[in-house]
Amino acid sequence: MSKIDKVFFSGDFLKKCEDWLKRFPENQRRSAVIEILKFVQKENSGCLNEKLIGDVADYLGMPRIFAYEVATFYSMFDLNKLGRYKICFCVSISCMLCGSDDLVAHVKRKLGIDFDETTVDGKFTLKKVECLAACGGAPVVLIGEKYYENLTVESIDSILSNLE
Repeated sequence: MSKIDKVFFSGDFLKKCEDWLKRFPENQRRSAVIEILKFVQKENSGCLNEKLIGDVADYLGMPRIFAYEVATFYSMFDLNKLGRYKICFCVSISCMLCGSDDLVAHVKRKLGIDFDETTVDGKFTLKKVECLAACGGAPVVLIGEKYYENLTVESIDSILSNLE
């Protein structure tokens, strides 16, 4: 294992990974790739890189490209450093029909950034996601691990000011 492997895949972190792997048959270790990538991302200040993704693949005994495909497909994974608050706007049809386009435009103007950018002070990163699976509360935004539903310009302004 490389140096980074020994840092992540040792001690309590290794135990956490091994406990998760117990949920799968020995020949299905690759099924744990999403959760192990989440563990590694959390330990690495909220982002992944090619080296870490490769380390996860090696640990699980799967081709590196498969782990990379997972890490780049799902919006929960980030390959770049983020602001303190990751704001994920749902841009699916339900949210769009309920006004998410106007909310997105408002937040972009307010923060002075576009999607996949971070404010100069490092506080906010703006991301777009295809679906947050909360269509009944559209328009929806996910900030950190908290969902905010039925948003208006006023409510998003209040949410952002409470984060600042």
